[in-house]
Amino acid sequence: LHARYVLNLLHETRKHLKQLPNISHVSTCYSEEVTVCGDLHGQLDDLFFVFYKNGLPSPSKSYVFNGDFVDRGKQSLEVLVILFTFLLIYPKEVHLNRGNHEDHMVNLRYGFTKEVMQKYQVHGKKILKMFQNVF
Repeated sequence: LHARYVLNLLHETRKHLKQLPNISHVSTCYSEEVTVCGDLHGQLDDLFFVFYKNGLPSPSKSYVFNGDFVDRGKQSLEVLVILFTFLLIYPKEVHLNRGNHEDHMVNLRYGFTKEVMQKYQVHGKKILKMFQNVF
């Protein structure tokens, strides 16, 4: 994805998240389910498997993602792009909680910083800074 679109997505995601309270309450009626998913750690195939088994987020399919979206895996950036896109499309059905891996120092140690810089050599620093602002 071109850097311009990534930066635009990050800008819109940050704008949306700033409007939300620090604590969000998620509830459903008895006929609905909420899928809770955590610790994707940059494993895009795991995210696809969750969607395959449970369906894509939609007005009738709510998700809570409990942090640790990045580091360790090779596709952290792609995981975040997908999660942020669904968050913006379905803001009432997709909820993202920050994990300890959504932190600058942890990203330096476990690989997210390196991944972004390799995938976006020209605009990597700007994209990385924007990710940190979103986190």
